[in-house]
Amino acid sequence: MDTLEQYFRNNTGRLIHKWHHYFEIYERHFGRFRGREVNVLEFGVSHGGSLQMWKDYFGPRARIYGVDINPACKSLEEEGIEIHIGDQGDREFLRSLRRALPSIDVLIDDGGHTMAQQIATFEELFDEISDDGVYLCEDTHTSYRAEYGGGLRKPGSYMEYAKRLIDQLNAWHTREAGFAPDDFTLTAHSMHFYGSVVVIEKRVMEPPRHSKTGSPSF
Repeated sequence: MDTLEQYFRNNTGRLIHKWHHYFEIYERHFGRFRGREVNVLEFGVSHGGSLQMWKDYFGPRARIYGVDINPACKSLEEEGIEIHIGDQGDREFLRSLRRALPSIDVLIDDGGHTMAQQIATFEELFDEISDDGVYLCEDTHTSYRAEYGGGLRKPGSYMEYAKRLIDQLNAWHTREAGFAPDDFTLTAHSMHFYGSVVVIEKRVMEPPRHSKTGSPSF
């Protein structure tokens, strides 16, 4: 059993609500940050249990930041955990958050789950993630639920937005007029799609190169 899943199953503290298959995803993408000086930002504080889980997982050198719209969540601050109150769908709030926080290494979007909130958070904060950082948006199944503004292949849903980013990841190879590498192409190393989760690994990228070795057979 993975470390985070062990913590979750043994948790008797503040409430944590997670889909069980998320823990393998977390371990795969967050493991390299353990024990480092790392800044972790999670949208969606709820009862504060997951913030404590991240604090335990990443270690004493980590700084954990939480964001929630509920003012009561501010009372859940403790050493190593700082909480900001605001609506992640409010771009002005996101910009003020960007100014208030240091460069983020791990961004976890487990907030309001609406299409507008998920897209706004990505657009306003992805560039603020460190060059080798990770962006993770979970509960993306809301893209298929009308009450969150989603629907199967609905224009404007978060998943349709994310699908277009795949094209931008591959923009180095374009021969189409009006389509070219942009800032996302230059800073996104890879995209990973899981059930209800999208992960983007950042890295400073250069145009891809290819070469040949060996002798031709014919």
